[in-house]
Amino acid sequence: MQEKRGLVLEGGGFRGMYTCGVIDAFMENGIDFHHVVGVSAGAAFGCNIKSKQIGRALRYNKRFCQDSRYSSLKSFITTGDLYNKDFAYGVVPTLLDPFDTKVFRENPLRFTLVCTDIHTGKPIYHDIENGDALDIEWIRASASIPVVSKPVKLDGYELLDGGVSDSIPVEWMLQQHPTKTVVILTRDKSYRKEPMKFMSIIKRTLKEYPKLIEALEMRHTRYNETLEKIDQLEREGKIFVIRPSKPIACTMIEKDPNHLQEIYDIGRCDALNCLKDLKEYL
Repeated sequence: MQEKRGLVLEGGGFRGMYTCGVIDAFMENGIDFHHVVGVSAGAAFGCNIKSKQIGRALRYNKRFCQDSRYSSLKSFITTGDLYNKDFAYGVVPTLLDPFDTKVFRENPLRFTLVCTDIHTGKPIYHDIENGDALDIEWIRASASIPVVSKPVKLDGYELLDGGVSDSIPVEWMLQQHPTKTVVILTRDKSYRKEPMKFMSIIKRTLKEYPKLIEALEMRHTRYNETLEKIDQLEREGKIFVIRPSKPIACTMIEKDPNHLQEIYDIGRCDALNCLKDLKEYL
């Protein structure tokens, strides 16, 4: 069988800086993959592994996290999107800290992201191949948090955050039959998800999408079941898991670039600490 290494990237907002630290350490140490699947921040930040841009996600997030044009209450009030479509997903990746679209396009690594269909509550898996404006729209859809983002319309779908329907798509990746699978989580070993707060407000806001509400109500149950499955697969040696060595906390809109650096550094340190074991597994 031809070797096919799979990589699964969880989301988690700015906890995704942890993932950036891990994958940058991978790239610096020649750890390659054939197929990556990313969810939400795992897609938005993790896609830099396909363009081979070490440090890019950390760099632009530290540079613009305090900029109201990037993510802010002002953006939400004026546009309906907490993370600004035109600036965060337009100006930044095309002008101020652009994707290397040539490398992105030529890299044979398959990059799949996950979105949620708001009418069915089910996951949509989509490959991005070029790093162009259309791909960035798919990334935006994968990372668009319900209530604080407007649905993104693509290919006949109306889409929001992939984490609603498949927060850690390890089972989906295993169905692609990789020979080895690595999973990067953004929560520490002790974490289990609680039911969502403010469900009454969420239900009123999203009342036109009952299947999406149902998915949100069940999210913590599915998430915790996935964690149990991951623990089992890890014990059996079927997957290799990298998770934060200590709890990581950050707000939905993180304005402290030093804290982003701290989260990134934890990921980088954790990756380097397990590098020998990872190479043996691979």
